[in-house]
Amino acid sequence: MAGIYLHIPFCKQRCTYCDFHFSTNFGSYRKELIAALCREIHLRKTEIQTEIQTIYFGGGTPSLLENEELSLILTTIRKNYNVSKTAEISLEANPEDVCEEKLTHWKNEGINRLSIGLQSFKESDMKWMNRAHLASDGEKSVRLAQELGFENITVDLIYGLPQLAKDEWRKHLELVTSLDISHISAYCLTVEPKTALHHQVKHNQMVTADEDTQNEQFELMIDFLNTKGFEQYEISNFAKNEQYSKHNSAYWQGVNYIGIGPSAHSFNGKQRRWNISNNTVYYKNVGVNNSWFTIENLSEKEQWNELFLTGLRTKWGVSKKTIEDLNSFSKAEFNLLLDYISDNLIIETETSYVLSNSGKIRADGIASSFFRI
Repeated sequence: MAGIYLHIPFCKQRCTYCDFHFSTNFGSYRKELIAALCREIHLRKTEIQTEIQTIYFGGGTPSLLENEELSLILTTIRKNYNVSKTAEISLEANPEDVCEEKLTHWKNEGINRLSIGLQSFKESDMKWMNRAHLASDGEKSVRLAQELGFENITVDLIYGLPQLAKDEWRKHLELVTSLDISHISAYCLTVEPKTALHHQVKHNQMVTADEDTQNEQFELMIDFLNTKGFEQYEISNFAKNEQYSKHNSAYWQGVNYIGIGPSAHSFNGKQRRWNISNNTVYYKNVGVNNSWFTIENLSEKEQWNELFLTGLRTKWGVSKKTIEDLNSFSKAEFNLLLDYISDNLIIETETSYVLSNSGKIRADGIASSFFRI
């Protein structure tokens, strides 16, 4: 199995909390950047010889792609790679871009999974987040996609928002589960450096939720979604009837993938590669020289750290076999493991180590405690 990720670095406007790579001023070089994406797709075709099982359009805002741009990118992929007839092909979309014309084109081009960024059902949240849609547009976009035949739909929500009460968060969960969707991704608001939100917090213009409130909303979400038939298969991801994101599951399980576009990352098990986070440098140099990407060979320690960082986030946990392949636990690490098991933070299965529900709240801390420096 292998996958392709495409980073579309276009956005209408900047959300206050976002630190992803994108531009809101791309009109003057839009054609050149799309051409560069296609050149990179062609240049890297020898890196994956196996069948492509997942294609994921992320960003940025991929739903801003014009119909002909999306068609060109997918045609280029299919010309250069062996794409499975049953491949999961996902596209991230903002509610304001979801319309009958685009939905019809997406479906005709083989897009079979939509990820719609709702974030909140509260109008005041839309305003301080600087989102380009109304809270009510979120539900409408999901309903329209369903009417036009999309069955595999996931939505994004954010918890731990400023002034989001527990009862309000419950109502958000009630609303989202009433949409009859198969997958939900829910992320805790984090204040990232160099974002508008960071500036607001630093200058006391915004007060974020404290850790206890975030944990309370996290636990409420797990319990509530469980009663609605959603399985938490990764810290931030919930699915009905095992309709997991195949693409993201591959990330967490260390499957090979290539990342196309500015700032996109790639992984082949032994190396990480990342493209430059500069749209102009990227489109001017793809196919001309190697200044637009960096390659890092992962040491055994780094492979070990990634194993725990990604594996402990999932229902599949950290594989005992992979641990053995990386020379197993040291005595101190094994004693730490036993302590976590004794404290009911980690559960041992026949083939792996997984976090308990109480361990999931401390996922990052537990994973980092096994890191080798």
